Amino acid sequence: MAESRTIAIECLRYNPETDSEPRYQTYQVPFTDDMSVLQGLQYIKDQLDGSLTFRWSCRMAICGSCGKMINGIPALSCQSFLRDYYPGPLRVEPLTHFPIVKDLAIDQGDFLAKLQSVKPWLIPGDPKPVSAGAYQQTPEQMDEYYQYSQCINCLLCYAACPQYGLNPKFTGPAALTLLHRYNADSRDGGTPERMEVINAEDGVWGCTLVSYCSEVCPKQVDPARAINQNKINSAKDYFLRFLAPKGGR
Repeated sequence: MAESRTIAIECLRYNPETDSEPRYQTYQVPFTDDMSVLQGLQYIKDQLDGSLTFRWSCRMAICGSCGKMINGIPALSCQSFLRDYYPGPLRVEPLTHFPIVKDLAIDQGDFLAKLQSVKPWLIPGDPKPVSAGAYQQTPEQMDEYYQYSQCINCLLCYAACPQYGLNPKFTGPAALTLLHRYNADSRDGGTPERMEVINAEDGVWGCTLVSYCSEVCPKQVDPARAINQNKINSAKDYFLRFLAPKGGR
């Protein structure tokens, strides 16, 4: 059997409906080397304190719902292992820059509104009937956007983004990355509809290119690169307005 050790996990506890301020509660959690931080939280909830609240789903770094601040760093708790924090203590907090719903669960409403604003779906530039068949694409064309399509909306990049912390109106890394994913898709014709978001004061120019978002991304999506590419596109759009003032791009 695998050797079992014990680590102290400090969890932020806060219920905005009843508590005046957050506090920390420490739990002693036995673990083996194959146990993730998420499994440690599940042990607490199942064996020690059923009132602890947090989100999780797939346990395989696919759904993106188990993101936490783990010793101050945004990370997926299913992808972080207790052995790497031994002997502890290990501190687990909700992602920064978001309102707390309860304990380790955050309110994602602001991000979801920003995500919807970038129209993260294909807008065909040349619509055709279903009977005409699928929109075809070469491997090279897919390579233009594939990396950015790997975003799992885990919000680690928002917790890592100092600009979003200072200015909550900033559209933010994940939403702007998914905007770029569709603009870069050869099947999409929705770029003119998304330029208003790109060019806005809180669009790509709100990014100060710290690039910590790309560092913490669990899928190597590289949001900073996507945003930087759209700064180029925004500059082109600005100057083309002088050359084609009636709307040509």
